[in-house]
Amino acid sequence: MKKLSISILVLLTLVACATTPQNSLNSTKPPASAVASAHPLATKAGLQILALGGNAFDAAVAVTAALAVVEPYSSGLGGGGFWLIHRAEDEFQTMIDGRETAPLKAHRDMYLDEKGNVIEGLSMDGPLSAGIPGVPAAMAHMAKKYGSLPLKTLLAPAIRYAEEGFQVDAHYQNLAGFRKKALLDSADAKRLFLLDGEIPPLGHVIKQADLAVTLDAIARQGHDGFYRGPVARQMLRGVQSAGGIWTQKDFDNYKIVEREPIRGEYRGMRITSAAPPSSGGIALVEMLNILAAYPLEQTDSASRTHLLVEAMRRAYRDRAIYLGDPDFVDVPVSKLTSPIYADGLRASIRDDKATPSANLPGIKPGEEGFHTTHFSILDDDGNRVSATVTVNYPFGSGFVAPGTGVLLNDEMDDFSAKPGVPNAYGLVGAEANAIAPGKRPLSSMTPTFLETDKGLAILGTPGGSRIITMVLLGALDFYAGNDPASWVNLGRFHHQYLPDYIQYEEGALQQEDIQKLKALGHELKQINGHFGNMQAILWQKETNVVSAASDPRGVGSAETQINP
Repeated sequence: MKKLSISILVLLTLVACATTPQNSLNSTKPPASAVASAHPLATKAGLQILALGGNAFDAAVAVTAALAVVEPYSSGLGGGGFWLIHRAEDEFQTMIDGRETAPLKAHRDMYLDEKGNVIEGLSMDGPLSAGIPGVPAAMAHMAKKYGSLPLKTLLAPAIRYAEEGFQVDAHYQNLAGFRKKALLDSADAKRLFLLDGEIPPLGHVIKQADLAVTLDAIARQGHDGFYRGPVARQMLRGVQSAGGIWTQKDFDNYKIVEREPIRGEYRGMRITSAAPPSSGGIALVEMLNILAAYPLEQTDSASRTHLLVEAMRRAYRDRAIYLGDPDFVDVPVSKLTSPIYADGLRASIRDDKATPSANLPGIKPGEEGFHTTHFSILDDDGNRVSATVTVNYPFGSGFVAPGTGVLLNDEMDDFSAKPGVPNAYGLVGAEANAIAPGKRPLSSMTPTFLETDKGLAILGTPGGSRIITMVLLGALDFYAGNDPASWVNLGRFHHQYLPDYIQYEEGALQQEDIQKLKALGHELKQINGHFGNMQAILWQKETNVVSAASDPRGVGSAETQINP
């Protein structure tokens, strides 16, 4: 990645701090609240709700809904996600699982031809690629169980954004161009997100009147406003007429699940992260367990990168073999997150040589084939939310259910369409992640809390298969004592077991280190552009300072405010 100057970092990464007098050191409550999200309008919506007296969970609903409007390439009512929450008054933590589910008419071989080969594009474009959405149910659940303000109040900013519109920026243009063909195949998507069939110019205003009506139905009726009644009927008619397999029974059966988060420890740093059907928390803890025995702070940069890559390789190998929906498969959580298990994995790592992935037992290699969003929230009572939400590929399936404004996900591509064959992100999977009716696909989303005696971090990022390793790099940077501006601005590299090479951003690795890594046997591939869009908050408890940062790779914003 090209190095950002301090002036650009200030402009693109909005970092804000709030302080209190010295006699407030080690306070049990933060001096301010903070919101970091991938779009300024969504951050604004969260801050408005906090200013009205809402808590972090109220703000999370507002931010989720706002992003569904202004960031259609990354999230939406037609998608799903995970909301990791911490309630300060009793230290209660849970993960709200709003992941999409496979339709009841789905089956293991639905994307294969008569010869058993994967049909290209069938699990990515159009309504057949869509799982049953979880975002509306998650918003209603969080507002009812954990919030303090009416759902109508929480969704008001998003409804206003849908009615009044938001302006097209360069990021929107880039992703709309990437998915133009899929958008052209849906009449409502073409009308909403393109202009006369072409990419809209900068500053063009995207208005979504139908989506405003759908949001209003949820505001008035909660869960049933989306999954039953006029909105549901209209959505199902549109999906079925375009070749999709959704039914009312799918909507009736959709339920939010609260899951126990994954927990671990790295040299005294406590980790709380996403549970299956996310692979994020398990893989993050597994990697940190492997790395805990190495003196990374005293290790030269090339050797440090080598060790991180070898930890990544082994965690992603386990991801491919063992992980799936825990309601359908037995996920060996205790084993994979055990320090003793990590000791065994570490024993196979050589300091002087890369381990070829083919030498690790598991999935057969395949050929390699991004879009999600994240936000972090801290309120001034200490409640916090780390949430990663997605429609999977940019603009999801590209299909908008006529008359509803709802852009459908293409989350079925996150299943293993055929075990051993990679998905759009190059990830391979085994039987544990095979398609089954009502099953939730495996995810890489990794909303995370990190805590030491000195401070608390709330972080996460989009980025497909690279999410987990980006959070790993951020976690190690937090442990090293750096602030959120550093975490979000780190140069990033990644290894996911298969394909067997290190992916890295321009400037993330020094040329000298690249040569050393090649000498160890690593293959490296520089990607075009950048990856990730991390949103992060730090509450530094020793000095009682709250700071927040939004990734300079995106267009988001991070702000703190002292509430009345």
